[in-house]
Amino acid sequence: MKKIVIVGSAKLKSKIKFWKKYWEKEGFDVIDYPKWVEMSNFLNEYPTVYKTFFLNIYKADVLFIMNETKNNIEGYIGAESFAEICFTVVQNLINNTNIEILLLQVPDRKVQSYQEVDLWLKLGWLKLYKK
Repeated sequence: MKKIVIVGSAKLKSKIKFWKKYWEKEGFDVIDYPKWVEMSNFLNEYPTVYKTFFLNIYKADVLFIMNETKNNIEGYIGAESFAEICFTVVQNLINNTNIEILLLQVPDRKVQSYQEVDLWLKLGWLKLYKK
């Protein structure tokens, strides 16, 4: 069974739930996905959640960027999602891992990392996901 990690905004809870179920129905083992960390315990929980997420990316066969519309920006990619994409690209380039990186949609030009994502799509380091 292929392992997949879902990347995206933890604030999009209904979209996370949708994509988690979707990938499970497609026969994937969803080994990690964005989780909301409560502010009351943020400083205690976040380091462990963050480290575990990156360790799971390293174990994954597929990284799925769930860049849904957020804040009226289509294909939103936040700083943390971009860091997770960068980590995976670097693993593939330097450590010869073969983690497939699938992007839900091309981000709007308003997204800060638009130029890098566009370039990486052209280089084939990321692929657009086609249902």
